[in-house]
Amino acid sequence: MISGAPRRRAGFGAFGTACLLVLAFHTGCKRAAAVQPGSEVKLHYTLTVDGQAVDSSRQEEPLTFTSGSGQIIPGLEEQLQGLKAGDKRAIVVLPEKGYGPIRPDAVQKVPKKNFKNAGEIKVGSTVTAQNGGRLLQAKVTSVGKNDVTVDMNHPMAGKTLNFDVEIVNVAKGGTSS
Repeated sequence: MISGAPRRRAGFGAFGTACLLVLAFHTGCKRAAAVQPGSEVKLHYTLTVDGQAVDSSRQEEPLTFTSGSGQIIPGLEEQLQGLKAGDKRAIVVLPEKGYGPIRPDAVQKVPKKNFKNAGEIKVGSTVTAQNGGRLLQAKVTSVGKNDVTVDMNHPMAGKTLNFDVEIVNVAKGGTSS
């Protein structure tokens, strides 16, 4: 090397980088699909509420759903957008984007005579009723002489949901990554 001459760094340079990009394009290099509305998503999750693990898919098949179809709670679905296969996240869903706040109007007193097995009803048990063709479940919170108080709030209403998720696969239009 001649003293005082500029030193050339090893590397691809502009021409080499352009050649690599063209090569990647021609050899089918593609970006992984990201979760977006319409994507078929497979994920593993563990749901923790109040410090207790309450549900998990880790020992089973991954949860599969179509993003944007309303199959999972809104707060989880929103925070999954843009994730790709292999991504892992801790996601916190507040009650308003989960199962909603506790609604006081969902706690009602019902005359005992409306229950088929009124004598067998106990606090903490779940009862089922039909309202306009819709099946409702409620938790019995008290049993009086003439009436039963039931809570029709979802069991997770008012709770902050903590999800640990791992995206297993994202497919769009029959393709997967």
